[in-house]
Amino acid sequence: MHGYEWTTLATCAASLLTIIMGIRTGGARRKTKIAAPAMTGDPLLERSIRVHMNTLEWLPAFLAAMWLYALYWNDHIAAGIGAVWVIGRIIYMITYVKDPSTRTLGFVTQALATLVLLGGAIWGAVSHLIAIP
Repeated sequence: MHGYEWTTLATCAASLLTIIMGIRTGGARRKTKIAAPAMTGDPLLERSIRVHMNTLEWLPAFLAAMWLYALYWNDHIAAGIGAVWVIGRIIYMITYVKDPSTRTLGFVTQALATLVLLGGAIWGAVSHLIAIP
């Protein structure tokens, strides 16, 4: 499939970020000496797990919206908004692990990026259905 290289790269960045979060969770397990399958027992571990899980919760909606946006509108714009999502998730990861009360900027950034992509995907589909130019 040619023509969606930028969206492909944004997808790879998001996938790599989730892998990094998983590795960081493993590091938190080693640091806190809390073996799997335990999910609680130390705030560092709990925050690391929550960051990873929250990202995985948002990932399907984000990826679907980004690809649909790219298909209906523009590969470059979809990937650019995808990069904003990745940056938002990085900010969320750093701030949440440090102090969960500071996570708002990262969370809002990635949520807005997802909603813009989703809105664009919906508008693209509807406009094609009713033939709006």
